[in-house]
Formats: sequence, structure tokens, C-alpha cells
Amino acid sequence: MKVTVSKIRERSKAALIAHGADDWQAGAVADAVARAEALGNVICGLYYLESYCLQLKSGRVDGRTDPTISHPKPGAVTVDARFGFAQPAFLRGLPDAVDAAKANGVATLAVAHAHTCTSLGYFTEQIASKGLIGIGFTNASPVVAPPGGAKPVIGTNPIAMTVPGEDRPLMHFDFSTSAVALGKITMAKAAGEKIPLGWAVDEAGQPTTDPEAALRGGLVSAGGYKGWGFGLMAEMMAACLTGSVNSLDIKGLKLPDGPPHGLGQFYLLLDPGAHTDQFATRFARLAEAVAAQDGARIPGADRAVMTEVDVPDTLWGQVVALSGHA
Repeated sequence: MKVTVSKIRERSKAALIAHGADDWQAGAVADAVARAEALGNVICGLYYLESYCLQLKSGRVDGRTDPTISHPKPGAVTVDARFGFAQPAFLRGLPDAVDAAKANGVATLAVAHAHTCTSLGYFTEQIASKGLIGIGFTNASPVVAPPGGAKPVIGTNPIAMTVPGEDRPLMHFDFSTSAVALGKITMAKAAGEKIPLGWAVDEAGQPTTDPEAALRGGLVSAGGYKGWGFGLMAEMMAACLTGSVNSLDIKGLKLPDGPPHGLGQFYLLLDPGAHTDQFATRFARLAEAVAAQDGARIPGADRAVMTEVDVPDTLWGQVVALSGHA
């Protein structure tokens, strides 16, 4: 069925409030859910709403805690999410981080002890909306095995980057450092479908097309050792620099109960004019070279933002039930 993005936000917020979140925190999370759906990022949209609600009820995430901000260095802003949602914690710390980046040319924003942020690019695009380059890192529950191994050590550990333009981002990407997002494996399992070779290994470390075997084994890194290196970099940024948990110490992100996620997110905010007045000119030169080739593109430069999306009837029925509306 067709559902407007505004209705998705409204029902998502109502569902979160009905399960124990404060109004402003529910609104911050609902904004992220709606944005994901508007961009066709279904894995990070309504697909996650039920787990948010169940974890609010069980206490795995605190929807009422108030994030706290500290400024350990002139260009560093730290937000302790206090085991609440990542979206309101980021929202609380962003203004100070933007001010620091504009004053110093660069700043860092660390979000510590947070629930999964789901779509990392949702946050870097907010940084870019302030005229700054945003680069982000986060970690997740352990599902990725090292090359040559079979036991998961790190999460899908995405990296995102958004480059600001006059009226829309010049470039935007948000990708897991694993060969594929975990959600694609779980969705394939639910649909009774096979997965392509190259996505995962089984418990013996052998490549598999069986999503159940993949979930018992581990995902592989995108590009082998290259992706593994980027995944480790994201782990260092998200866990080590924020003092949050390692991927190894996180239970499944969508499990209804258990210890809080306690994840970290780390963001770099860069003033594109801090060192030169040639940033726009140099990027335009790059974009022109890409545009001159048929079928080539700068990632994220022409994203379509929908105001109405297709939602499976069963999923929308679940959303309606969660929100407590007939």
C-alpha cells in the first residue's frame, strides 16, 4: 500500500511514545525512520520500528534519559547517550560541534553509550546541511569474520560521508564495510531465498548461499582485506575513541531484551574552506569528469527523496498496532 512519509513519521512517533519514549526523543527517532523510508532505505526504516518498541518496553534502550554533553578539548564534543537512542544524543551535540568546526576548521563529535544509530548517513547529511563535510563511523554486533577466519569479531561497521553543496549534497555515501548489510541476510532468510556467494561463510569458514548458515557463521568484508581494514578503522573510531563497547561485547541489535547496546558513533566535521578557497572548483572538475561518462555518477549526488512510499500491508499493520491506532 502507498503511505505518505509524513504519516510514517506520525505513526512511528506515536508507537515509540506508546512504548515509553519521551516526546522529543520519539520525534528524533521517528524523523530518522521517515527519512530512511523517503530514500528507499527500507532496512533502516520501519523494518526497525518493532525492535525499538520492544526494547523500550524491556528497558534495553532508555527513551527518557537525557543525554549529557562535555567539551574535553576546544575542537572535541562528547555526548553521553546514557544508553538511550543515538538520534536525540546526536541532535543534542550537533550545534556545539558545528560551532567548534566553524571556529577551528575541524571538530569531532563523539556519541558514546548509544543505541544503534541504524542509518549512519542520516547523521552525516545533517552535518553537511550546516555547510560542513561530515564523515561518520559506527560499530555493531559481531557478524563479520576476519579474512581466513570463521568467527565474527566486528560488526558491519559502516562508514558514511556527505559533502555539502548549495542546495543538495555534492556527494553522499553510506555503506557497511562488510560485503552486505546484515539486514539483507535476515530478509533473505525470512523470504526463504538463497544469498549470493561472496556475502558470507558458514561455521567452518566456507562460502555459503544459505542465509541460515551465514547467520551461524559470519559475513565477509567488502573487498577482502581492504574492507577488513576499513571495518577495523570504524571499530577503532566508534569503540576506542568514544569509550563505548567493542562489537564483540554486543548482543544482536534487534533482540527484544538483554544488555543495552552501548555503541559508539564518531563524526568528523570539516570546514571545506578552512585551507583553500578552491574546494568548489576542484570538486566541480571531478564531477564534470564523471558526468562526461555515460552511466557513471558521483554517489548520492542525485538521490530521489520520495513523499509517498510502498509499504507491505503486513508491515504497515504492525506499525498501526504498535502505535495503538485503529
